[in-house]
Amino acid sequence: MSAITGTPFSVKDILKMEISPALGCTEPSAIALATAAAASLLPGQVIEAIEVWMDMNLYKNGFAVSIPGTRGEAGLDLAAALGAAGGDSNRKLEVLDSVDDIALAKAKEWIREGRVRVNLDTSVKGLFVRAVIRTGQHEAEAVIRDIHDNVILMQRDGQPIPDHPLLANQRAEKKSVVQLEKWLAERSMEELLELLDDLDEEDLAFMEEGALCNSRLAEYGLKFGPGLGIGQTLERLYREGLIQKDLVLAARILTSAAADARMSGVKLPAMSSAGSGNHGLTAILPIWAVREYLPAVTKRQVLEAIALSHIVTAYLKAHTGRLSAVCGCSVAAGAGATAGVAYLMGGNNRHVAAAIINLIEDLAGVICDGAKAGCALKLATAAGAAVQAALFALHGVRASHMDGIIGVSVEKTAFNVGQLSTEGMIEADRTILRILVEKHLAS
Repeated sequence: MSAITGTPFSVKDILKMEISPALGCTEPSAIALATAAAASLLPGQVIEAIEVWMDMNLYKNGFAVSIPGTRGEAGLDLAAALGAAGGDSNRKLEVLDSVDDIALAKAKEWIREGRVRVNLDTSVKGLFVRAVIRTGQHEAEAVIRDIHDNVILMQRDGQPIPDHPLLANQRAEKKSVVQLEKWLAERSMEELLELLDDLDEEDLAFMEEGALCNSRLAEYGLKFGPGLGIGQTLERLYREGLIQKDLVLAARILTSAAADARMSGVKLPAMSSAGSGNHGLTAILPIWAVREYLPAVTKRQVLEAIALSHIVTAYLKAHTGRLSAVCGCSVAAGAGATAGVAYLMGGNNRHVAAAIINLIEDLAGVICDGAKAGCALKLATAAGAAVQAALFALHGVRASHMDGIIGVSVEKTAFNVGQLSTEGMIEADRTILRILVEKHLAS
């Protein structure tokens, strides 16, 4: 049970349900997981056709991002083919870790031969993937719903397989996530902070594992400059004396370097948060960078700050939904990061709330136009803004409730952001998707 008397969720529940390793962008991984799951029902058979249906936001986010194991290649059809050709559905969002050059060659061959078809399903709301694989005599199907690795249906030749291990394990686990999000959305900031009192050594070790995991991506990005090379470029500008490094710039460098690596398809996992690897980078790495400027803080305080960041990220995502036209890295994970930084610097409940409000006032207008190399620019912005918002809050700055969508409290502000995301940005999402599709058709 939680430190909040009488509640069904503990801090351990939140961390285990909302945080997990993911290889590559989670949208192509969800597609590959669906096709890998379906293909696992047809072992040893020659695949003649792969057809996938997906929701608008998953289509948008998987459209242009590089896929691990492909040396920088992208494509919804490629993700689908790779899952069937060599994915391991038991690895969940690390499904593509088993993909090798043989699987890649086979996937490309299927695409050239017209065996792979991707469809946009505009009739569904929320995250959705349906994969159907056909051989000469048989057909297998897998469906993912609401959360990137939540497999809700496995069937062969039209017959459901209710006792399939993948299906049974996911269904029991992910039903709780839906309940968790409903519960989180009703919490106050004070209640979220109280959850930190229940962190045990296992939880703290998990937080450190995530920080080290995401730091390895940042190290790769700084060393090799993949993608747009934003992190490496910021570091070079500092070394050339053109900009000065402070804790804001340090957070921007570390976070964007990790995004450079991840968005370019580097085969290193990220510790995700609220279903997104980039959310995980933004939620963790600004805090990890800032700790170097605070010599008096303890290791436990750093890891508590990271835990708070994940909790606040999940809290915002409970309002906004998993995928939308609002950039969750900026608004949700950015809010988590600024809460963690404010906490790490000794801020109390009021400071943490003010930091989140400042961050949302700053970044609520950032759109999500799909996952791609350019996300590193947005993560650099979010990381820097998160540190700045916390510093402002600690010095008495708090955006007024009369400003825009800011509410009288952080709870009301989160509710307003949710309305903006789930209601106000629907047409923006359609417009963004239309632009992406038109670009694809013109290329």
